[in-house]
Amino acid sequence: MKIVISTDIYYPMINGVAVFSRNLAAGLKKRGHKVMVLAPSIDGKFKVEKDEEYGFTIVRLKSFKIHVYPDQINKVPEAKDFLGVKLPKVYYKNGLNVSLNCYRTIKRVLDDFQPDIIHDQTPGPVALAVFRYAKKRNIPLVSTDHAYPDNLTQQLKLPRVAKKPINSMMNKYFVSFLKRSEYATMPTEQAVADLIPNKRKPFKVPVEALSNGIDLSRFAKGKANKEIYDEYGIPKTKPIVLYVGRVDPEKSLDILMSAYIKAHEKVPDVHLVVVGDGTARPKLEAQIAKAGLSDQAHFLGRVIGDNLPQLYRTGTVFAITSKTETQSIVLMEAMASGLPCVAVDAGAIHELVKTNKNGYLCKADDINAVASSLVKILTDKDRRAAMSDESVKRAAKHDISHTLTRMEEIYQEVLDNRERAE
Repeated sequence: MKIVISTDIYYPMINGVAVFSRNLAAGLKKRGHKVMVLAPSIDGKFKVEKDEEYGFTIVRLKSFKIHVYPDQINKVPEAKDFLGVKLPKVYYKNGLNVSLNCYRTIKRVLDDFQPDIIHDQTPGPVALAVFRYAKKRNIPLVSTDHAYPDNLTQQLKLPRVAKKPINSMMNKYFVSFLKRSEYATMPTEQAVADLIPNKRKPFKVPVEALSNGIDLSRFAKGKANKEIYDEYGIPKTKPIVLYVGRVDPEKSLDILMSAYIKAHEKVPDVHLVVVGDGTARPKLEAQIAKAGLSDQAHFLGRVIGDNLPQLYRTGTVFAITSKTETQSIVLMEAMASGLPCVAVDAGAIHELVKTNKNGYLCKADDINAVASSLVKILTDKDRRAAMSDESVKRAAKHDISHTLTRMEEIYQEVLDNRERAE
């Protein structure tokens, strides 16, 4: 099968959409399909390249930078000081790359590739061009929605009075994006229910909850290599509260910082490790410094490749306080690595974390509850071991091999329906 995966956000960016898109392309390529990824160029220039690890084709579309949003690749620079006051960040030198007016390029590339099916991942400019192409060439289209409106509006720091109506408009747009397909997926049942409340049965196209999945051959329970502790300055014999992911406002990491500070009062030797970068990082580092805990907090920045699975293994407990997760790949990776998890009961997190099973779910923004949950896990070895085993068990249901098999079935089902209709 010739499959095109189109997305406005792609590796080496690090977020759920980018990670899933690459994992999907890699998995399909390994199964013998011809795969092409369409995505904005990260240097602005059109180019065709091969994925260095998996060998599928990546078409990088000509792009330009939007400087109000960071590119999620380069380190986010410190905010400037003015008379001792940190100025709000409104311009990022390494802005997000966006491809507009890309239809002609997509038409030329795809006419040459002759895809059997197109699978779109984002409701952005690349998707709009792909929709146009699919309609003109009568190519079957599958879509996956990964995001809540809050993923964007929270980052842009919109005033509350404007945020609600904008979120509502974006939600309607996300729905219209799915309706242009012949089959649609979202990562969880909760994400489907949130986007299409009470309307799923009469919805124009089938909508299926299908896990993003993770590669269980990479993320597994075990001891971290000694070299990882040395490379990142992480203490080998201290308990570790671990977070992995983007460090942006919608992740609500200020709540995690406050909870860690409180937990530290009960467990004085506990360290914090934050893996990832984003616009909120300077504020969070300042929050930790004000509490006098900079020596026990490690902000490692962006980490990819073989070191990432090793870093999960340094953790004692994984904590995530985001309220905008349609699934959370990092949470599944942490579970597969055998970590008990503390999270908030928002978005689709409850489909992964069960209180008293593999961790604790807390009310959103409840600092005391998050801190108390961390302490329970950090101070009870038997509880920790039982929750670790349960995390691994629950993560096994999200092996990406299951996702790939179902995606292949969906593609074939769409193609068969086309054939029957002709």
